[in-house]
Amino acid sequence: MTESKFLSGATLVAGVMGWPVSHSKSPRLHGYWLKQFGIDGIYIPMPVAKGQIGAALKALPVLGMKGCNITIPHKEEAMAYVDEVDALAKRVGAINTVVVQKEGKLKGLNTDVFGFMENMKQAGYEYNKELPCATVLGAGGAARAVVVGLQEFGYKKIRIVNRKPARAEELAKSIKGETTFEIFSLDDVAKALDGSGMLVNATSLGMEGHPPLAIEIDDLPKEAWVMDAVYTPLETELLALTRQKHRRAVDGLGMLLHQARAGFALWFGKDPAVTKELRALMLEL
Repeated sequence: MTESKFLSGATLVAGVMGWPVSHSKSPRLHGYWLKQFGIDGIYIPMPVAKGQIGAALKALPVLGMKGCNITIPHKEEAMAYVDEVDALAKRVGAINTVVVQKEGKLKGLNTDVFGFMENMKQAGYEYNKELPCATVLGAGGAARAVVVGLQEFGYKKIRIVNRKPARAEELAKSIKGETTFEIFSLDDVAKALDGSGMLVNATSLGMEGHPPLAIEIDDLPKEAWVMDAVYTPLETELLALTRQKHRRAVDGLGMLLHQARAGFALWFGKDPAVTKELRALMLEL
């Protein structure tokens, strides 16, 4: 691996804005790719308190930075402070990536959609027109990106399962596209799985430090895929159950890694690969 030996006056700078941001794995991830390509660049954590995201974003072109990632709690608010929002981000209703363009203009994107789709493709997934319905657990920010990704894959019917059906209704109404939405409570998850070609857990249930995700998947067709956006632990109870029931399972680490690819390419000019070596490095963290 080639390693950049020093930072120069021409160093390319990007980073991640959030509050808190000290837990972010993005600096390590982008640092790995910068060294791999031998790029004179750096990716830094930038703690930005709630209510300060506008001022922070306006500073990007002033400081000569290439752009940044946006994380909790700024993904929705940040949309108001960029000059342009790409079409996918508008549909999601949030941005997670900002690119400084010519004359200091800021463009906002949502690469979580790309991350979700590329993670599934790398696992070998192909849309099955015989099962044109998909099921999403959750109605938060991750679920919004997953729903748009499912639309891009070709799903015309999407079922949203959430503890609070009213929130799922809000998600369905706000996302554009030729999609039929059906809303289910967690108590009716079995009905939501019947005939579904994909199940995605976009909640924090099953994550370390959170309540377990206690569902059965017997009503999910044998040909269906299951993806869990949770990646701590990497092998969640849902994924273990999926393998036990002989369905195809995809973990959430790839979604994290692939969504970072798009920003890296825009800031640093290289499209990195998500490899087994990279996955192993991130798991060590």
